[in-house]
Amino acid sequence: MEEVLLGIVSTINNYLSNYVLIILLLGMGIWFTVRTKFIQFRCFGEGWRRLFGDFSLRGGNQGGGMTSFQALATAVAAQVGTGNIVGACGAIIVGGPGAIFWMWIIALLGMATNYAEAVMAQKTRVVDADGTVHGGPVYYITAAFKGNGGKFLAGFFAVAIILALGFMGCMVQSNSIAETMNNAFSIPTWAVGLVVVVLAGIVFIGGVSRLAAVTEKIVPVMAVIYVVGSLIVLIMNAANIPATFALIFECAFNPDATVGGATFGIIAAISQGAKRGLFSNEAGMGSTPHAHALAEVKDPHEQGVVAMIGVFIDTIIVVTMTALVVLSVLYVGDGVLATGDYATLTAETITKTNIAQMAFGQFMGEGLGAWFVAICLMFFAFSTILSWNLFAKLNVEWLFGKKAVLPFTIVALLFIFAGSLLSNDLVWEMADMFNQLMVLPNAIALFALSGAVLAVANGKHDKKAIDVHEEKLADEARAREHRNLK
Repeated sequence: MEEVLLGIVSTINNYLSNYVLIILLLGMGIWFTVRTKFIQFRCFGEGWRRLFGDFSLRGGNQGGGMTSFQALATAVAAQVGTGNIVGACGAIIVGGPGAIFWMWIIALLGMATNYAEAVMAQKTRVVDADGTVHGGPVYYITAAFKGNGGKFLAGFFAVAIILALGFMGCMVQSNSIAETMNNAFSIPTWAVGLVVVVLAGIVFIGGVSRLAAVTEKIVPVMAVIYVVGSLIVLIMNAANIPATFALIFECAFNPDATVGGATFGIIAAISQGAKRGLFSNEAGMGSTPHAHALAEVKDPHEQGVVAMIGVFIDTIIVVTMTALVVLSVLYVGDGVLATGDYATLTAETITKTNIAQMAFGQFMGEGLGAWFVAICLMFFAFSTILSWNLFAKLNVEWLFGKKAVLPFTIVALLFIFAGSLLSNDLVWEMADMFNQLMVLPNAIALFALSGAVLAVANGKHDKKAIDVHEEKLADEARAREHRNLK
């Protein structure tokens, strides 16, 4: 039964990632890059200045919202997860080293898309009488399309994100934590899953303020530790770095590029780069706008430029570290995947879960390398579970009211535990499918709201660019309160 389900889901994913996803992601990225006059480049410095201007490991309780840095930390916690290690390695194994180049392209274009998402999340957010902030794609989707059409698209998105992140996505994260901890420390996967469930449950119960307090501390520390560890390996292996970059570019553009006897085509590289790029940085997927909507800023543009930095940190920095270590150690020179039987090795002994541990282990020692990756991935994936649960929970509340939050949380914890026990391939494929389905209504709404985004990006702030009035926002708040009282 599992094999049959895996085959069906894989077929759907191949169609979505090879055609629909590539067109939408590249289309959105190019559209917003050109129309905003390359905002990811011209406002790149501003994004970093605003990030460090609001930097704090103790941002405090912001009531129903977050500081700008807390919002970014929550977004980056969602972005920097297993996709940065396991996902990047999977892209390399299936699509070849060239997939990393296309992940870079998706990320650079995605920075403009993420800017648009954050701006619209800020412009359409709703604040209740008690100060609780609500925001995300369901709000700007219904702002873009009035009537039943908008409600259907928003409902489709809400259901997709609940399944994608609240259930399947968190299974991916706990699955990767369990497998890497088992590889490194021989801890039973069920035991790892149980610990993750307990720790996650403690944060879930604390709400937005506790989540913000956790992510603002975990994210900077985990990112620095992983990057520093990666740099140490790259410095020790500096002689292979030029050949590594050459291999990435060759496999990205040469349809006959060969590594270890295996030939990688351009289509496979682009497909894997797009699929894993989306899963890694989430630009265009509609997940991180939930965090950016909660930021207390004076102007949507401020959070938009900060949001762009999250994509840069995720893919251009963290994913690149993973890729360079794996490729420079295993794919060039006398690496086992450069000189050995690639097909046999990747089919029998090397997987997307353990390949990073092997690469780090060659320089740190087999045991220490496995421990380093396992611990880093544990923090990456755990922080992602926290953020993804928040994003899904906000949509559960939008659909069913506050009374549905507790049952959802219990079911989500069961899925997290189940993820530590189930097949890696099936979990990843199902998560990919629902992630890709999320993109559809989010992309449609962002294209429809281009005028509002451009008004903010170009400094015009035309209030007529989007028809979201105070009366409509008040109606939204009253309707939500009515659902909660039922």
